[in-house]
Amino acid sequence: MPLNSVNTNLGAAVALASLNKTSDLLSATQKHISTGYRVADAKDDGAAFAVAERVRGDIAATQSANEQLGGVHGLLDVTSAALTNVSSTLQSMKQLTTKLADGNISADQRSQYQAQALQLSNNIKNFINDASYNGSNILTATGATRAQKVVRNGEGATFDFSGYSALSAIYNKISTAKNWTAGSAVAALTKSGALTKAVDNTLTQLNNYGSYSGYISKQIDYNKSKVDAQNAGLGALVDADLAKESATLQSLQIRQQLGTQALSIANQAPQTLLSLFR
Repeated sequence: MPLNSVNTNLGAAVALASLNKTSDLLSATQKHISTGYRVADAKDDGAAFAVAERVRGDIAATQSANEQLGGVHGLLDVTSAALTNVSSTLQSMKQLTTKLADGNISADQRSQYQAQALQLSNNIKNFINDASYNGSNILTATGATRAQKVVRNGEGATFDFSGYSALSAIYNKISTAKNWTAGSAVAALTKSGALTKAVDNTLTQLNNYGSYSGYISKQIDYNKSKVDAQNAGLGALVDADLAKESATLQSLQIRQQLGTQALSIANQAPQTLLSLFR
């Protein structure tokens, strides 16, 4: 091919190819800077994008599990608060029952003590019935409704625990306190008595629900740590190094300017051939 040709300009072709390549690189760098991602879509790196999408799905699932755990944690806290109030009220009832167990008090005193016992038992019933969170009350659970479960992680594994029929196991034990005589009050205070059973059942459930709440808190913290680790790995996989991209951008802008000038010079070369025909 003749070097002095107006039909084929090899220098312009080389300059144009180089300029096009620089423009492609510049577009990619600008995309990295504008999105903040080295891999913004499958066109950037199909394999890395597929992995990133899977990790994003795992993160979303774990965060969703934490939202569910947060709701259960609130329910367990309300339940524990209710049982704490029940326990305090039962202690007051125990003091009152000791007075009712005295066979020497007057009929008027017994009547007053029984009225106080009625109020205390009603308070216990109200604490149990009011232990609701977002429409749920696990202290009024009966039969099949006792089984409780919540998704604890992004893989769908569950944490299972039980509700409790506090009305029958606690309130019903002392609901007749308003009618206790000296003999029935003494019986209620014995090791196997109604009041002692109510206290024991309350303390057992306080321990259970405290343990449930503690586990949920730890699971929430673990899930948060897991999400942080996943986000760190995801960032290492797809995030752009903006300091590096900035330097690359400046370099490519200069290359683009030089490439434009080189193409302009190459396009001017055929003009020199005109001087041969003067």
